[in-house]
Amino acid sequence: MDEEKLDETEESEPEITEDDSQSETDKLKEEIDSLKKEIKTVRADFFNFRQRTIKERTETRSRAKEEVITEILPVLDNLDRALSANSEDTAGIVKGVEMVQRQFVGVLEGLGVSVIKTAGENFDPSIHDAAGTEKVDDSDLDGKIITEVLKGYRTKDRVLRAAKVIVGKK
Repeated sequence: MDEEKLDETEESEPEITEDDSQSETDKLKEEIDSLKKEIKTVRADFFNFRQRTIKERTETRSRAKEEVITEILPVLDNLDRALSANSEDTAGIVKGVEMVQRQFVGVLEGLGVSVIKTAGENFDPSIHDAAGTEKVDDSDLDGKIITEVLKGYRTKDRVLRAAKVIVGKK
């Protein structure tokens, strides 16, 4: 009876023929080929995306530079006019240069640039660059900015150029 059960279980299992295993192998090969093609497509798409992003970034930078230059050109025109003015009228030239300076500051403010405050401020190494120190008698001036050597500029919270200053030292 045990032998009969063994015979029955052997017969109940489906036989795997060479055709079935070959068919299964072919299906797997087709799937692998399909996945390889998909990987190649994804790689090509990513490469194209990366190239397009680099090109767009370069174009954006170029346009931003052009916009800034366009804003500054009228200031340059006014400087040219001031330089071509009659050199005998020094008061007029000074007045013209002051007007150009105000125009230039206005352009910078329009671009979001502001001057870093220095006079009487506490020295802050994140926005000030100490060009030197000066001995002071007043203890209230210790660590405070005494003189501005070169103006500093920032946009919002980013320092474009630190202000060069002389700091009081007791």
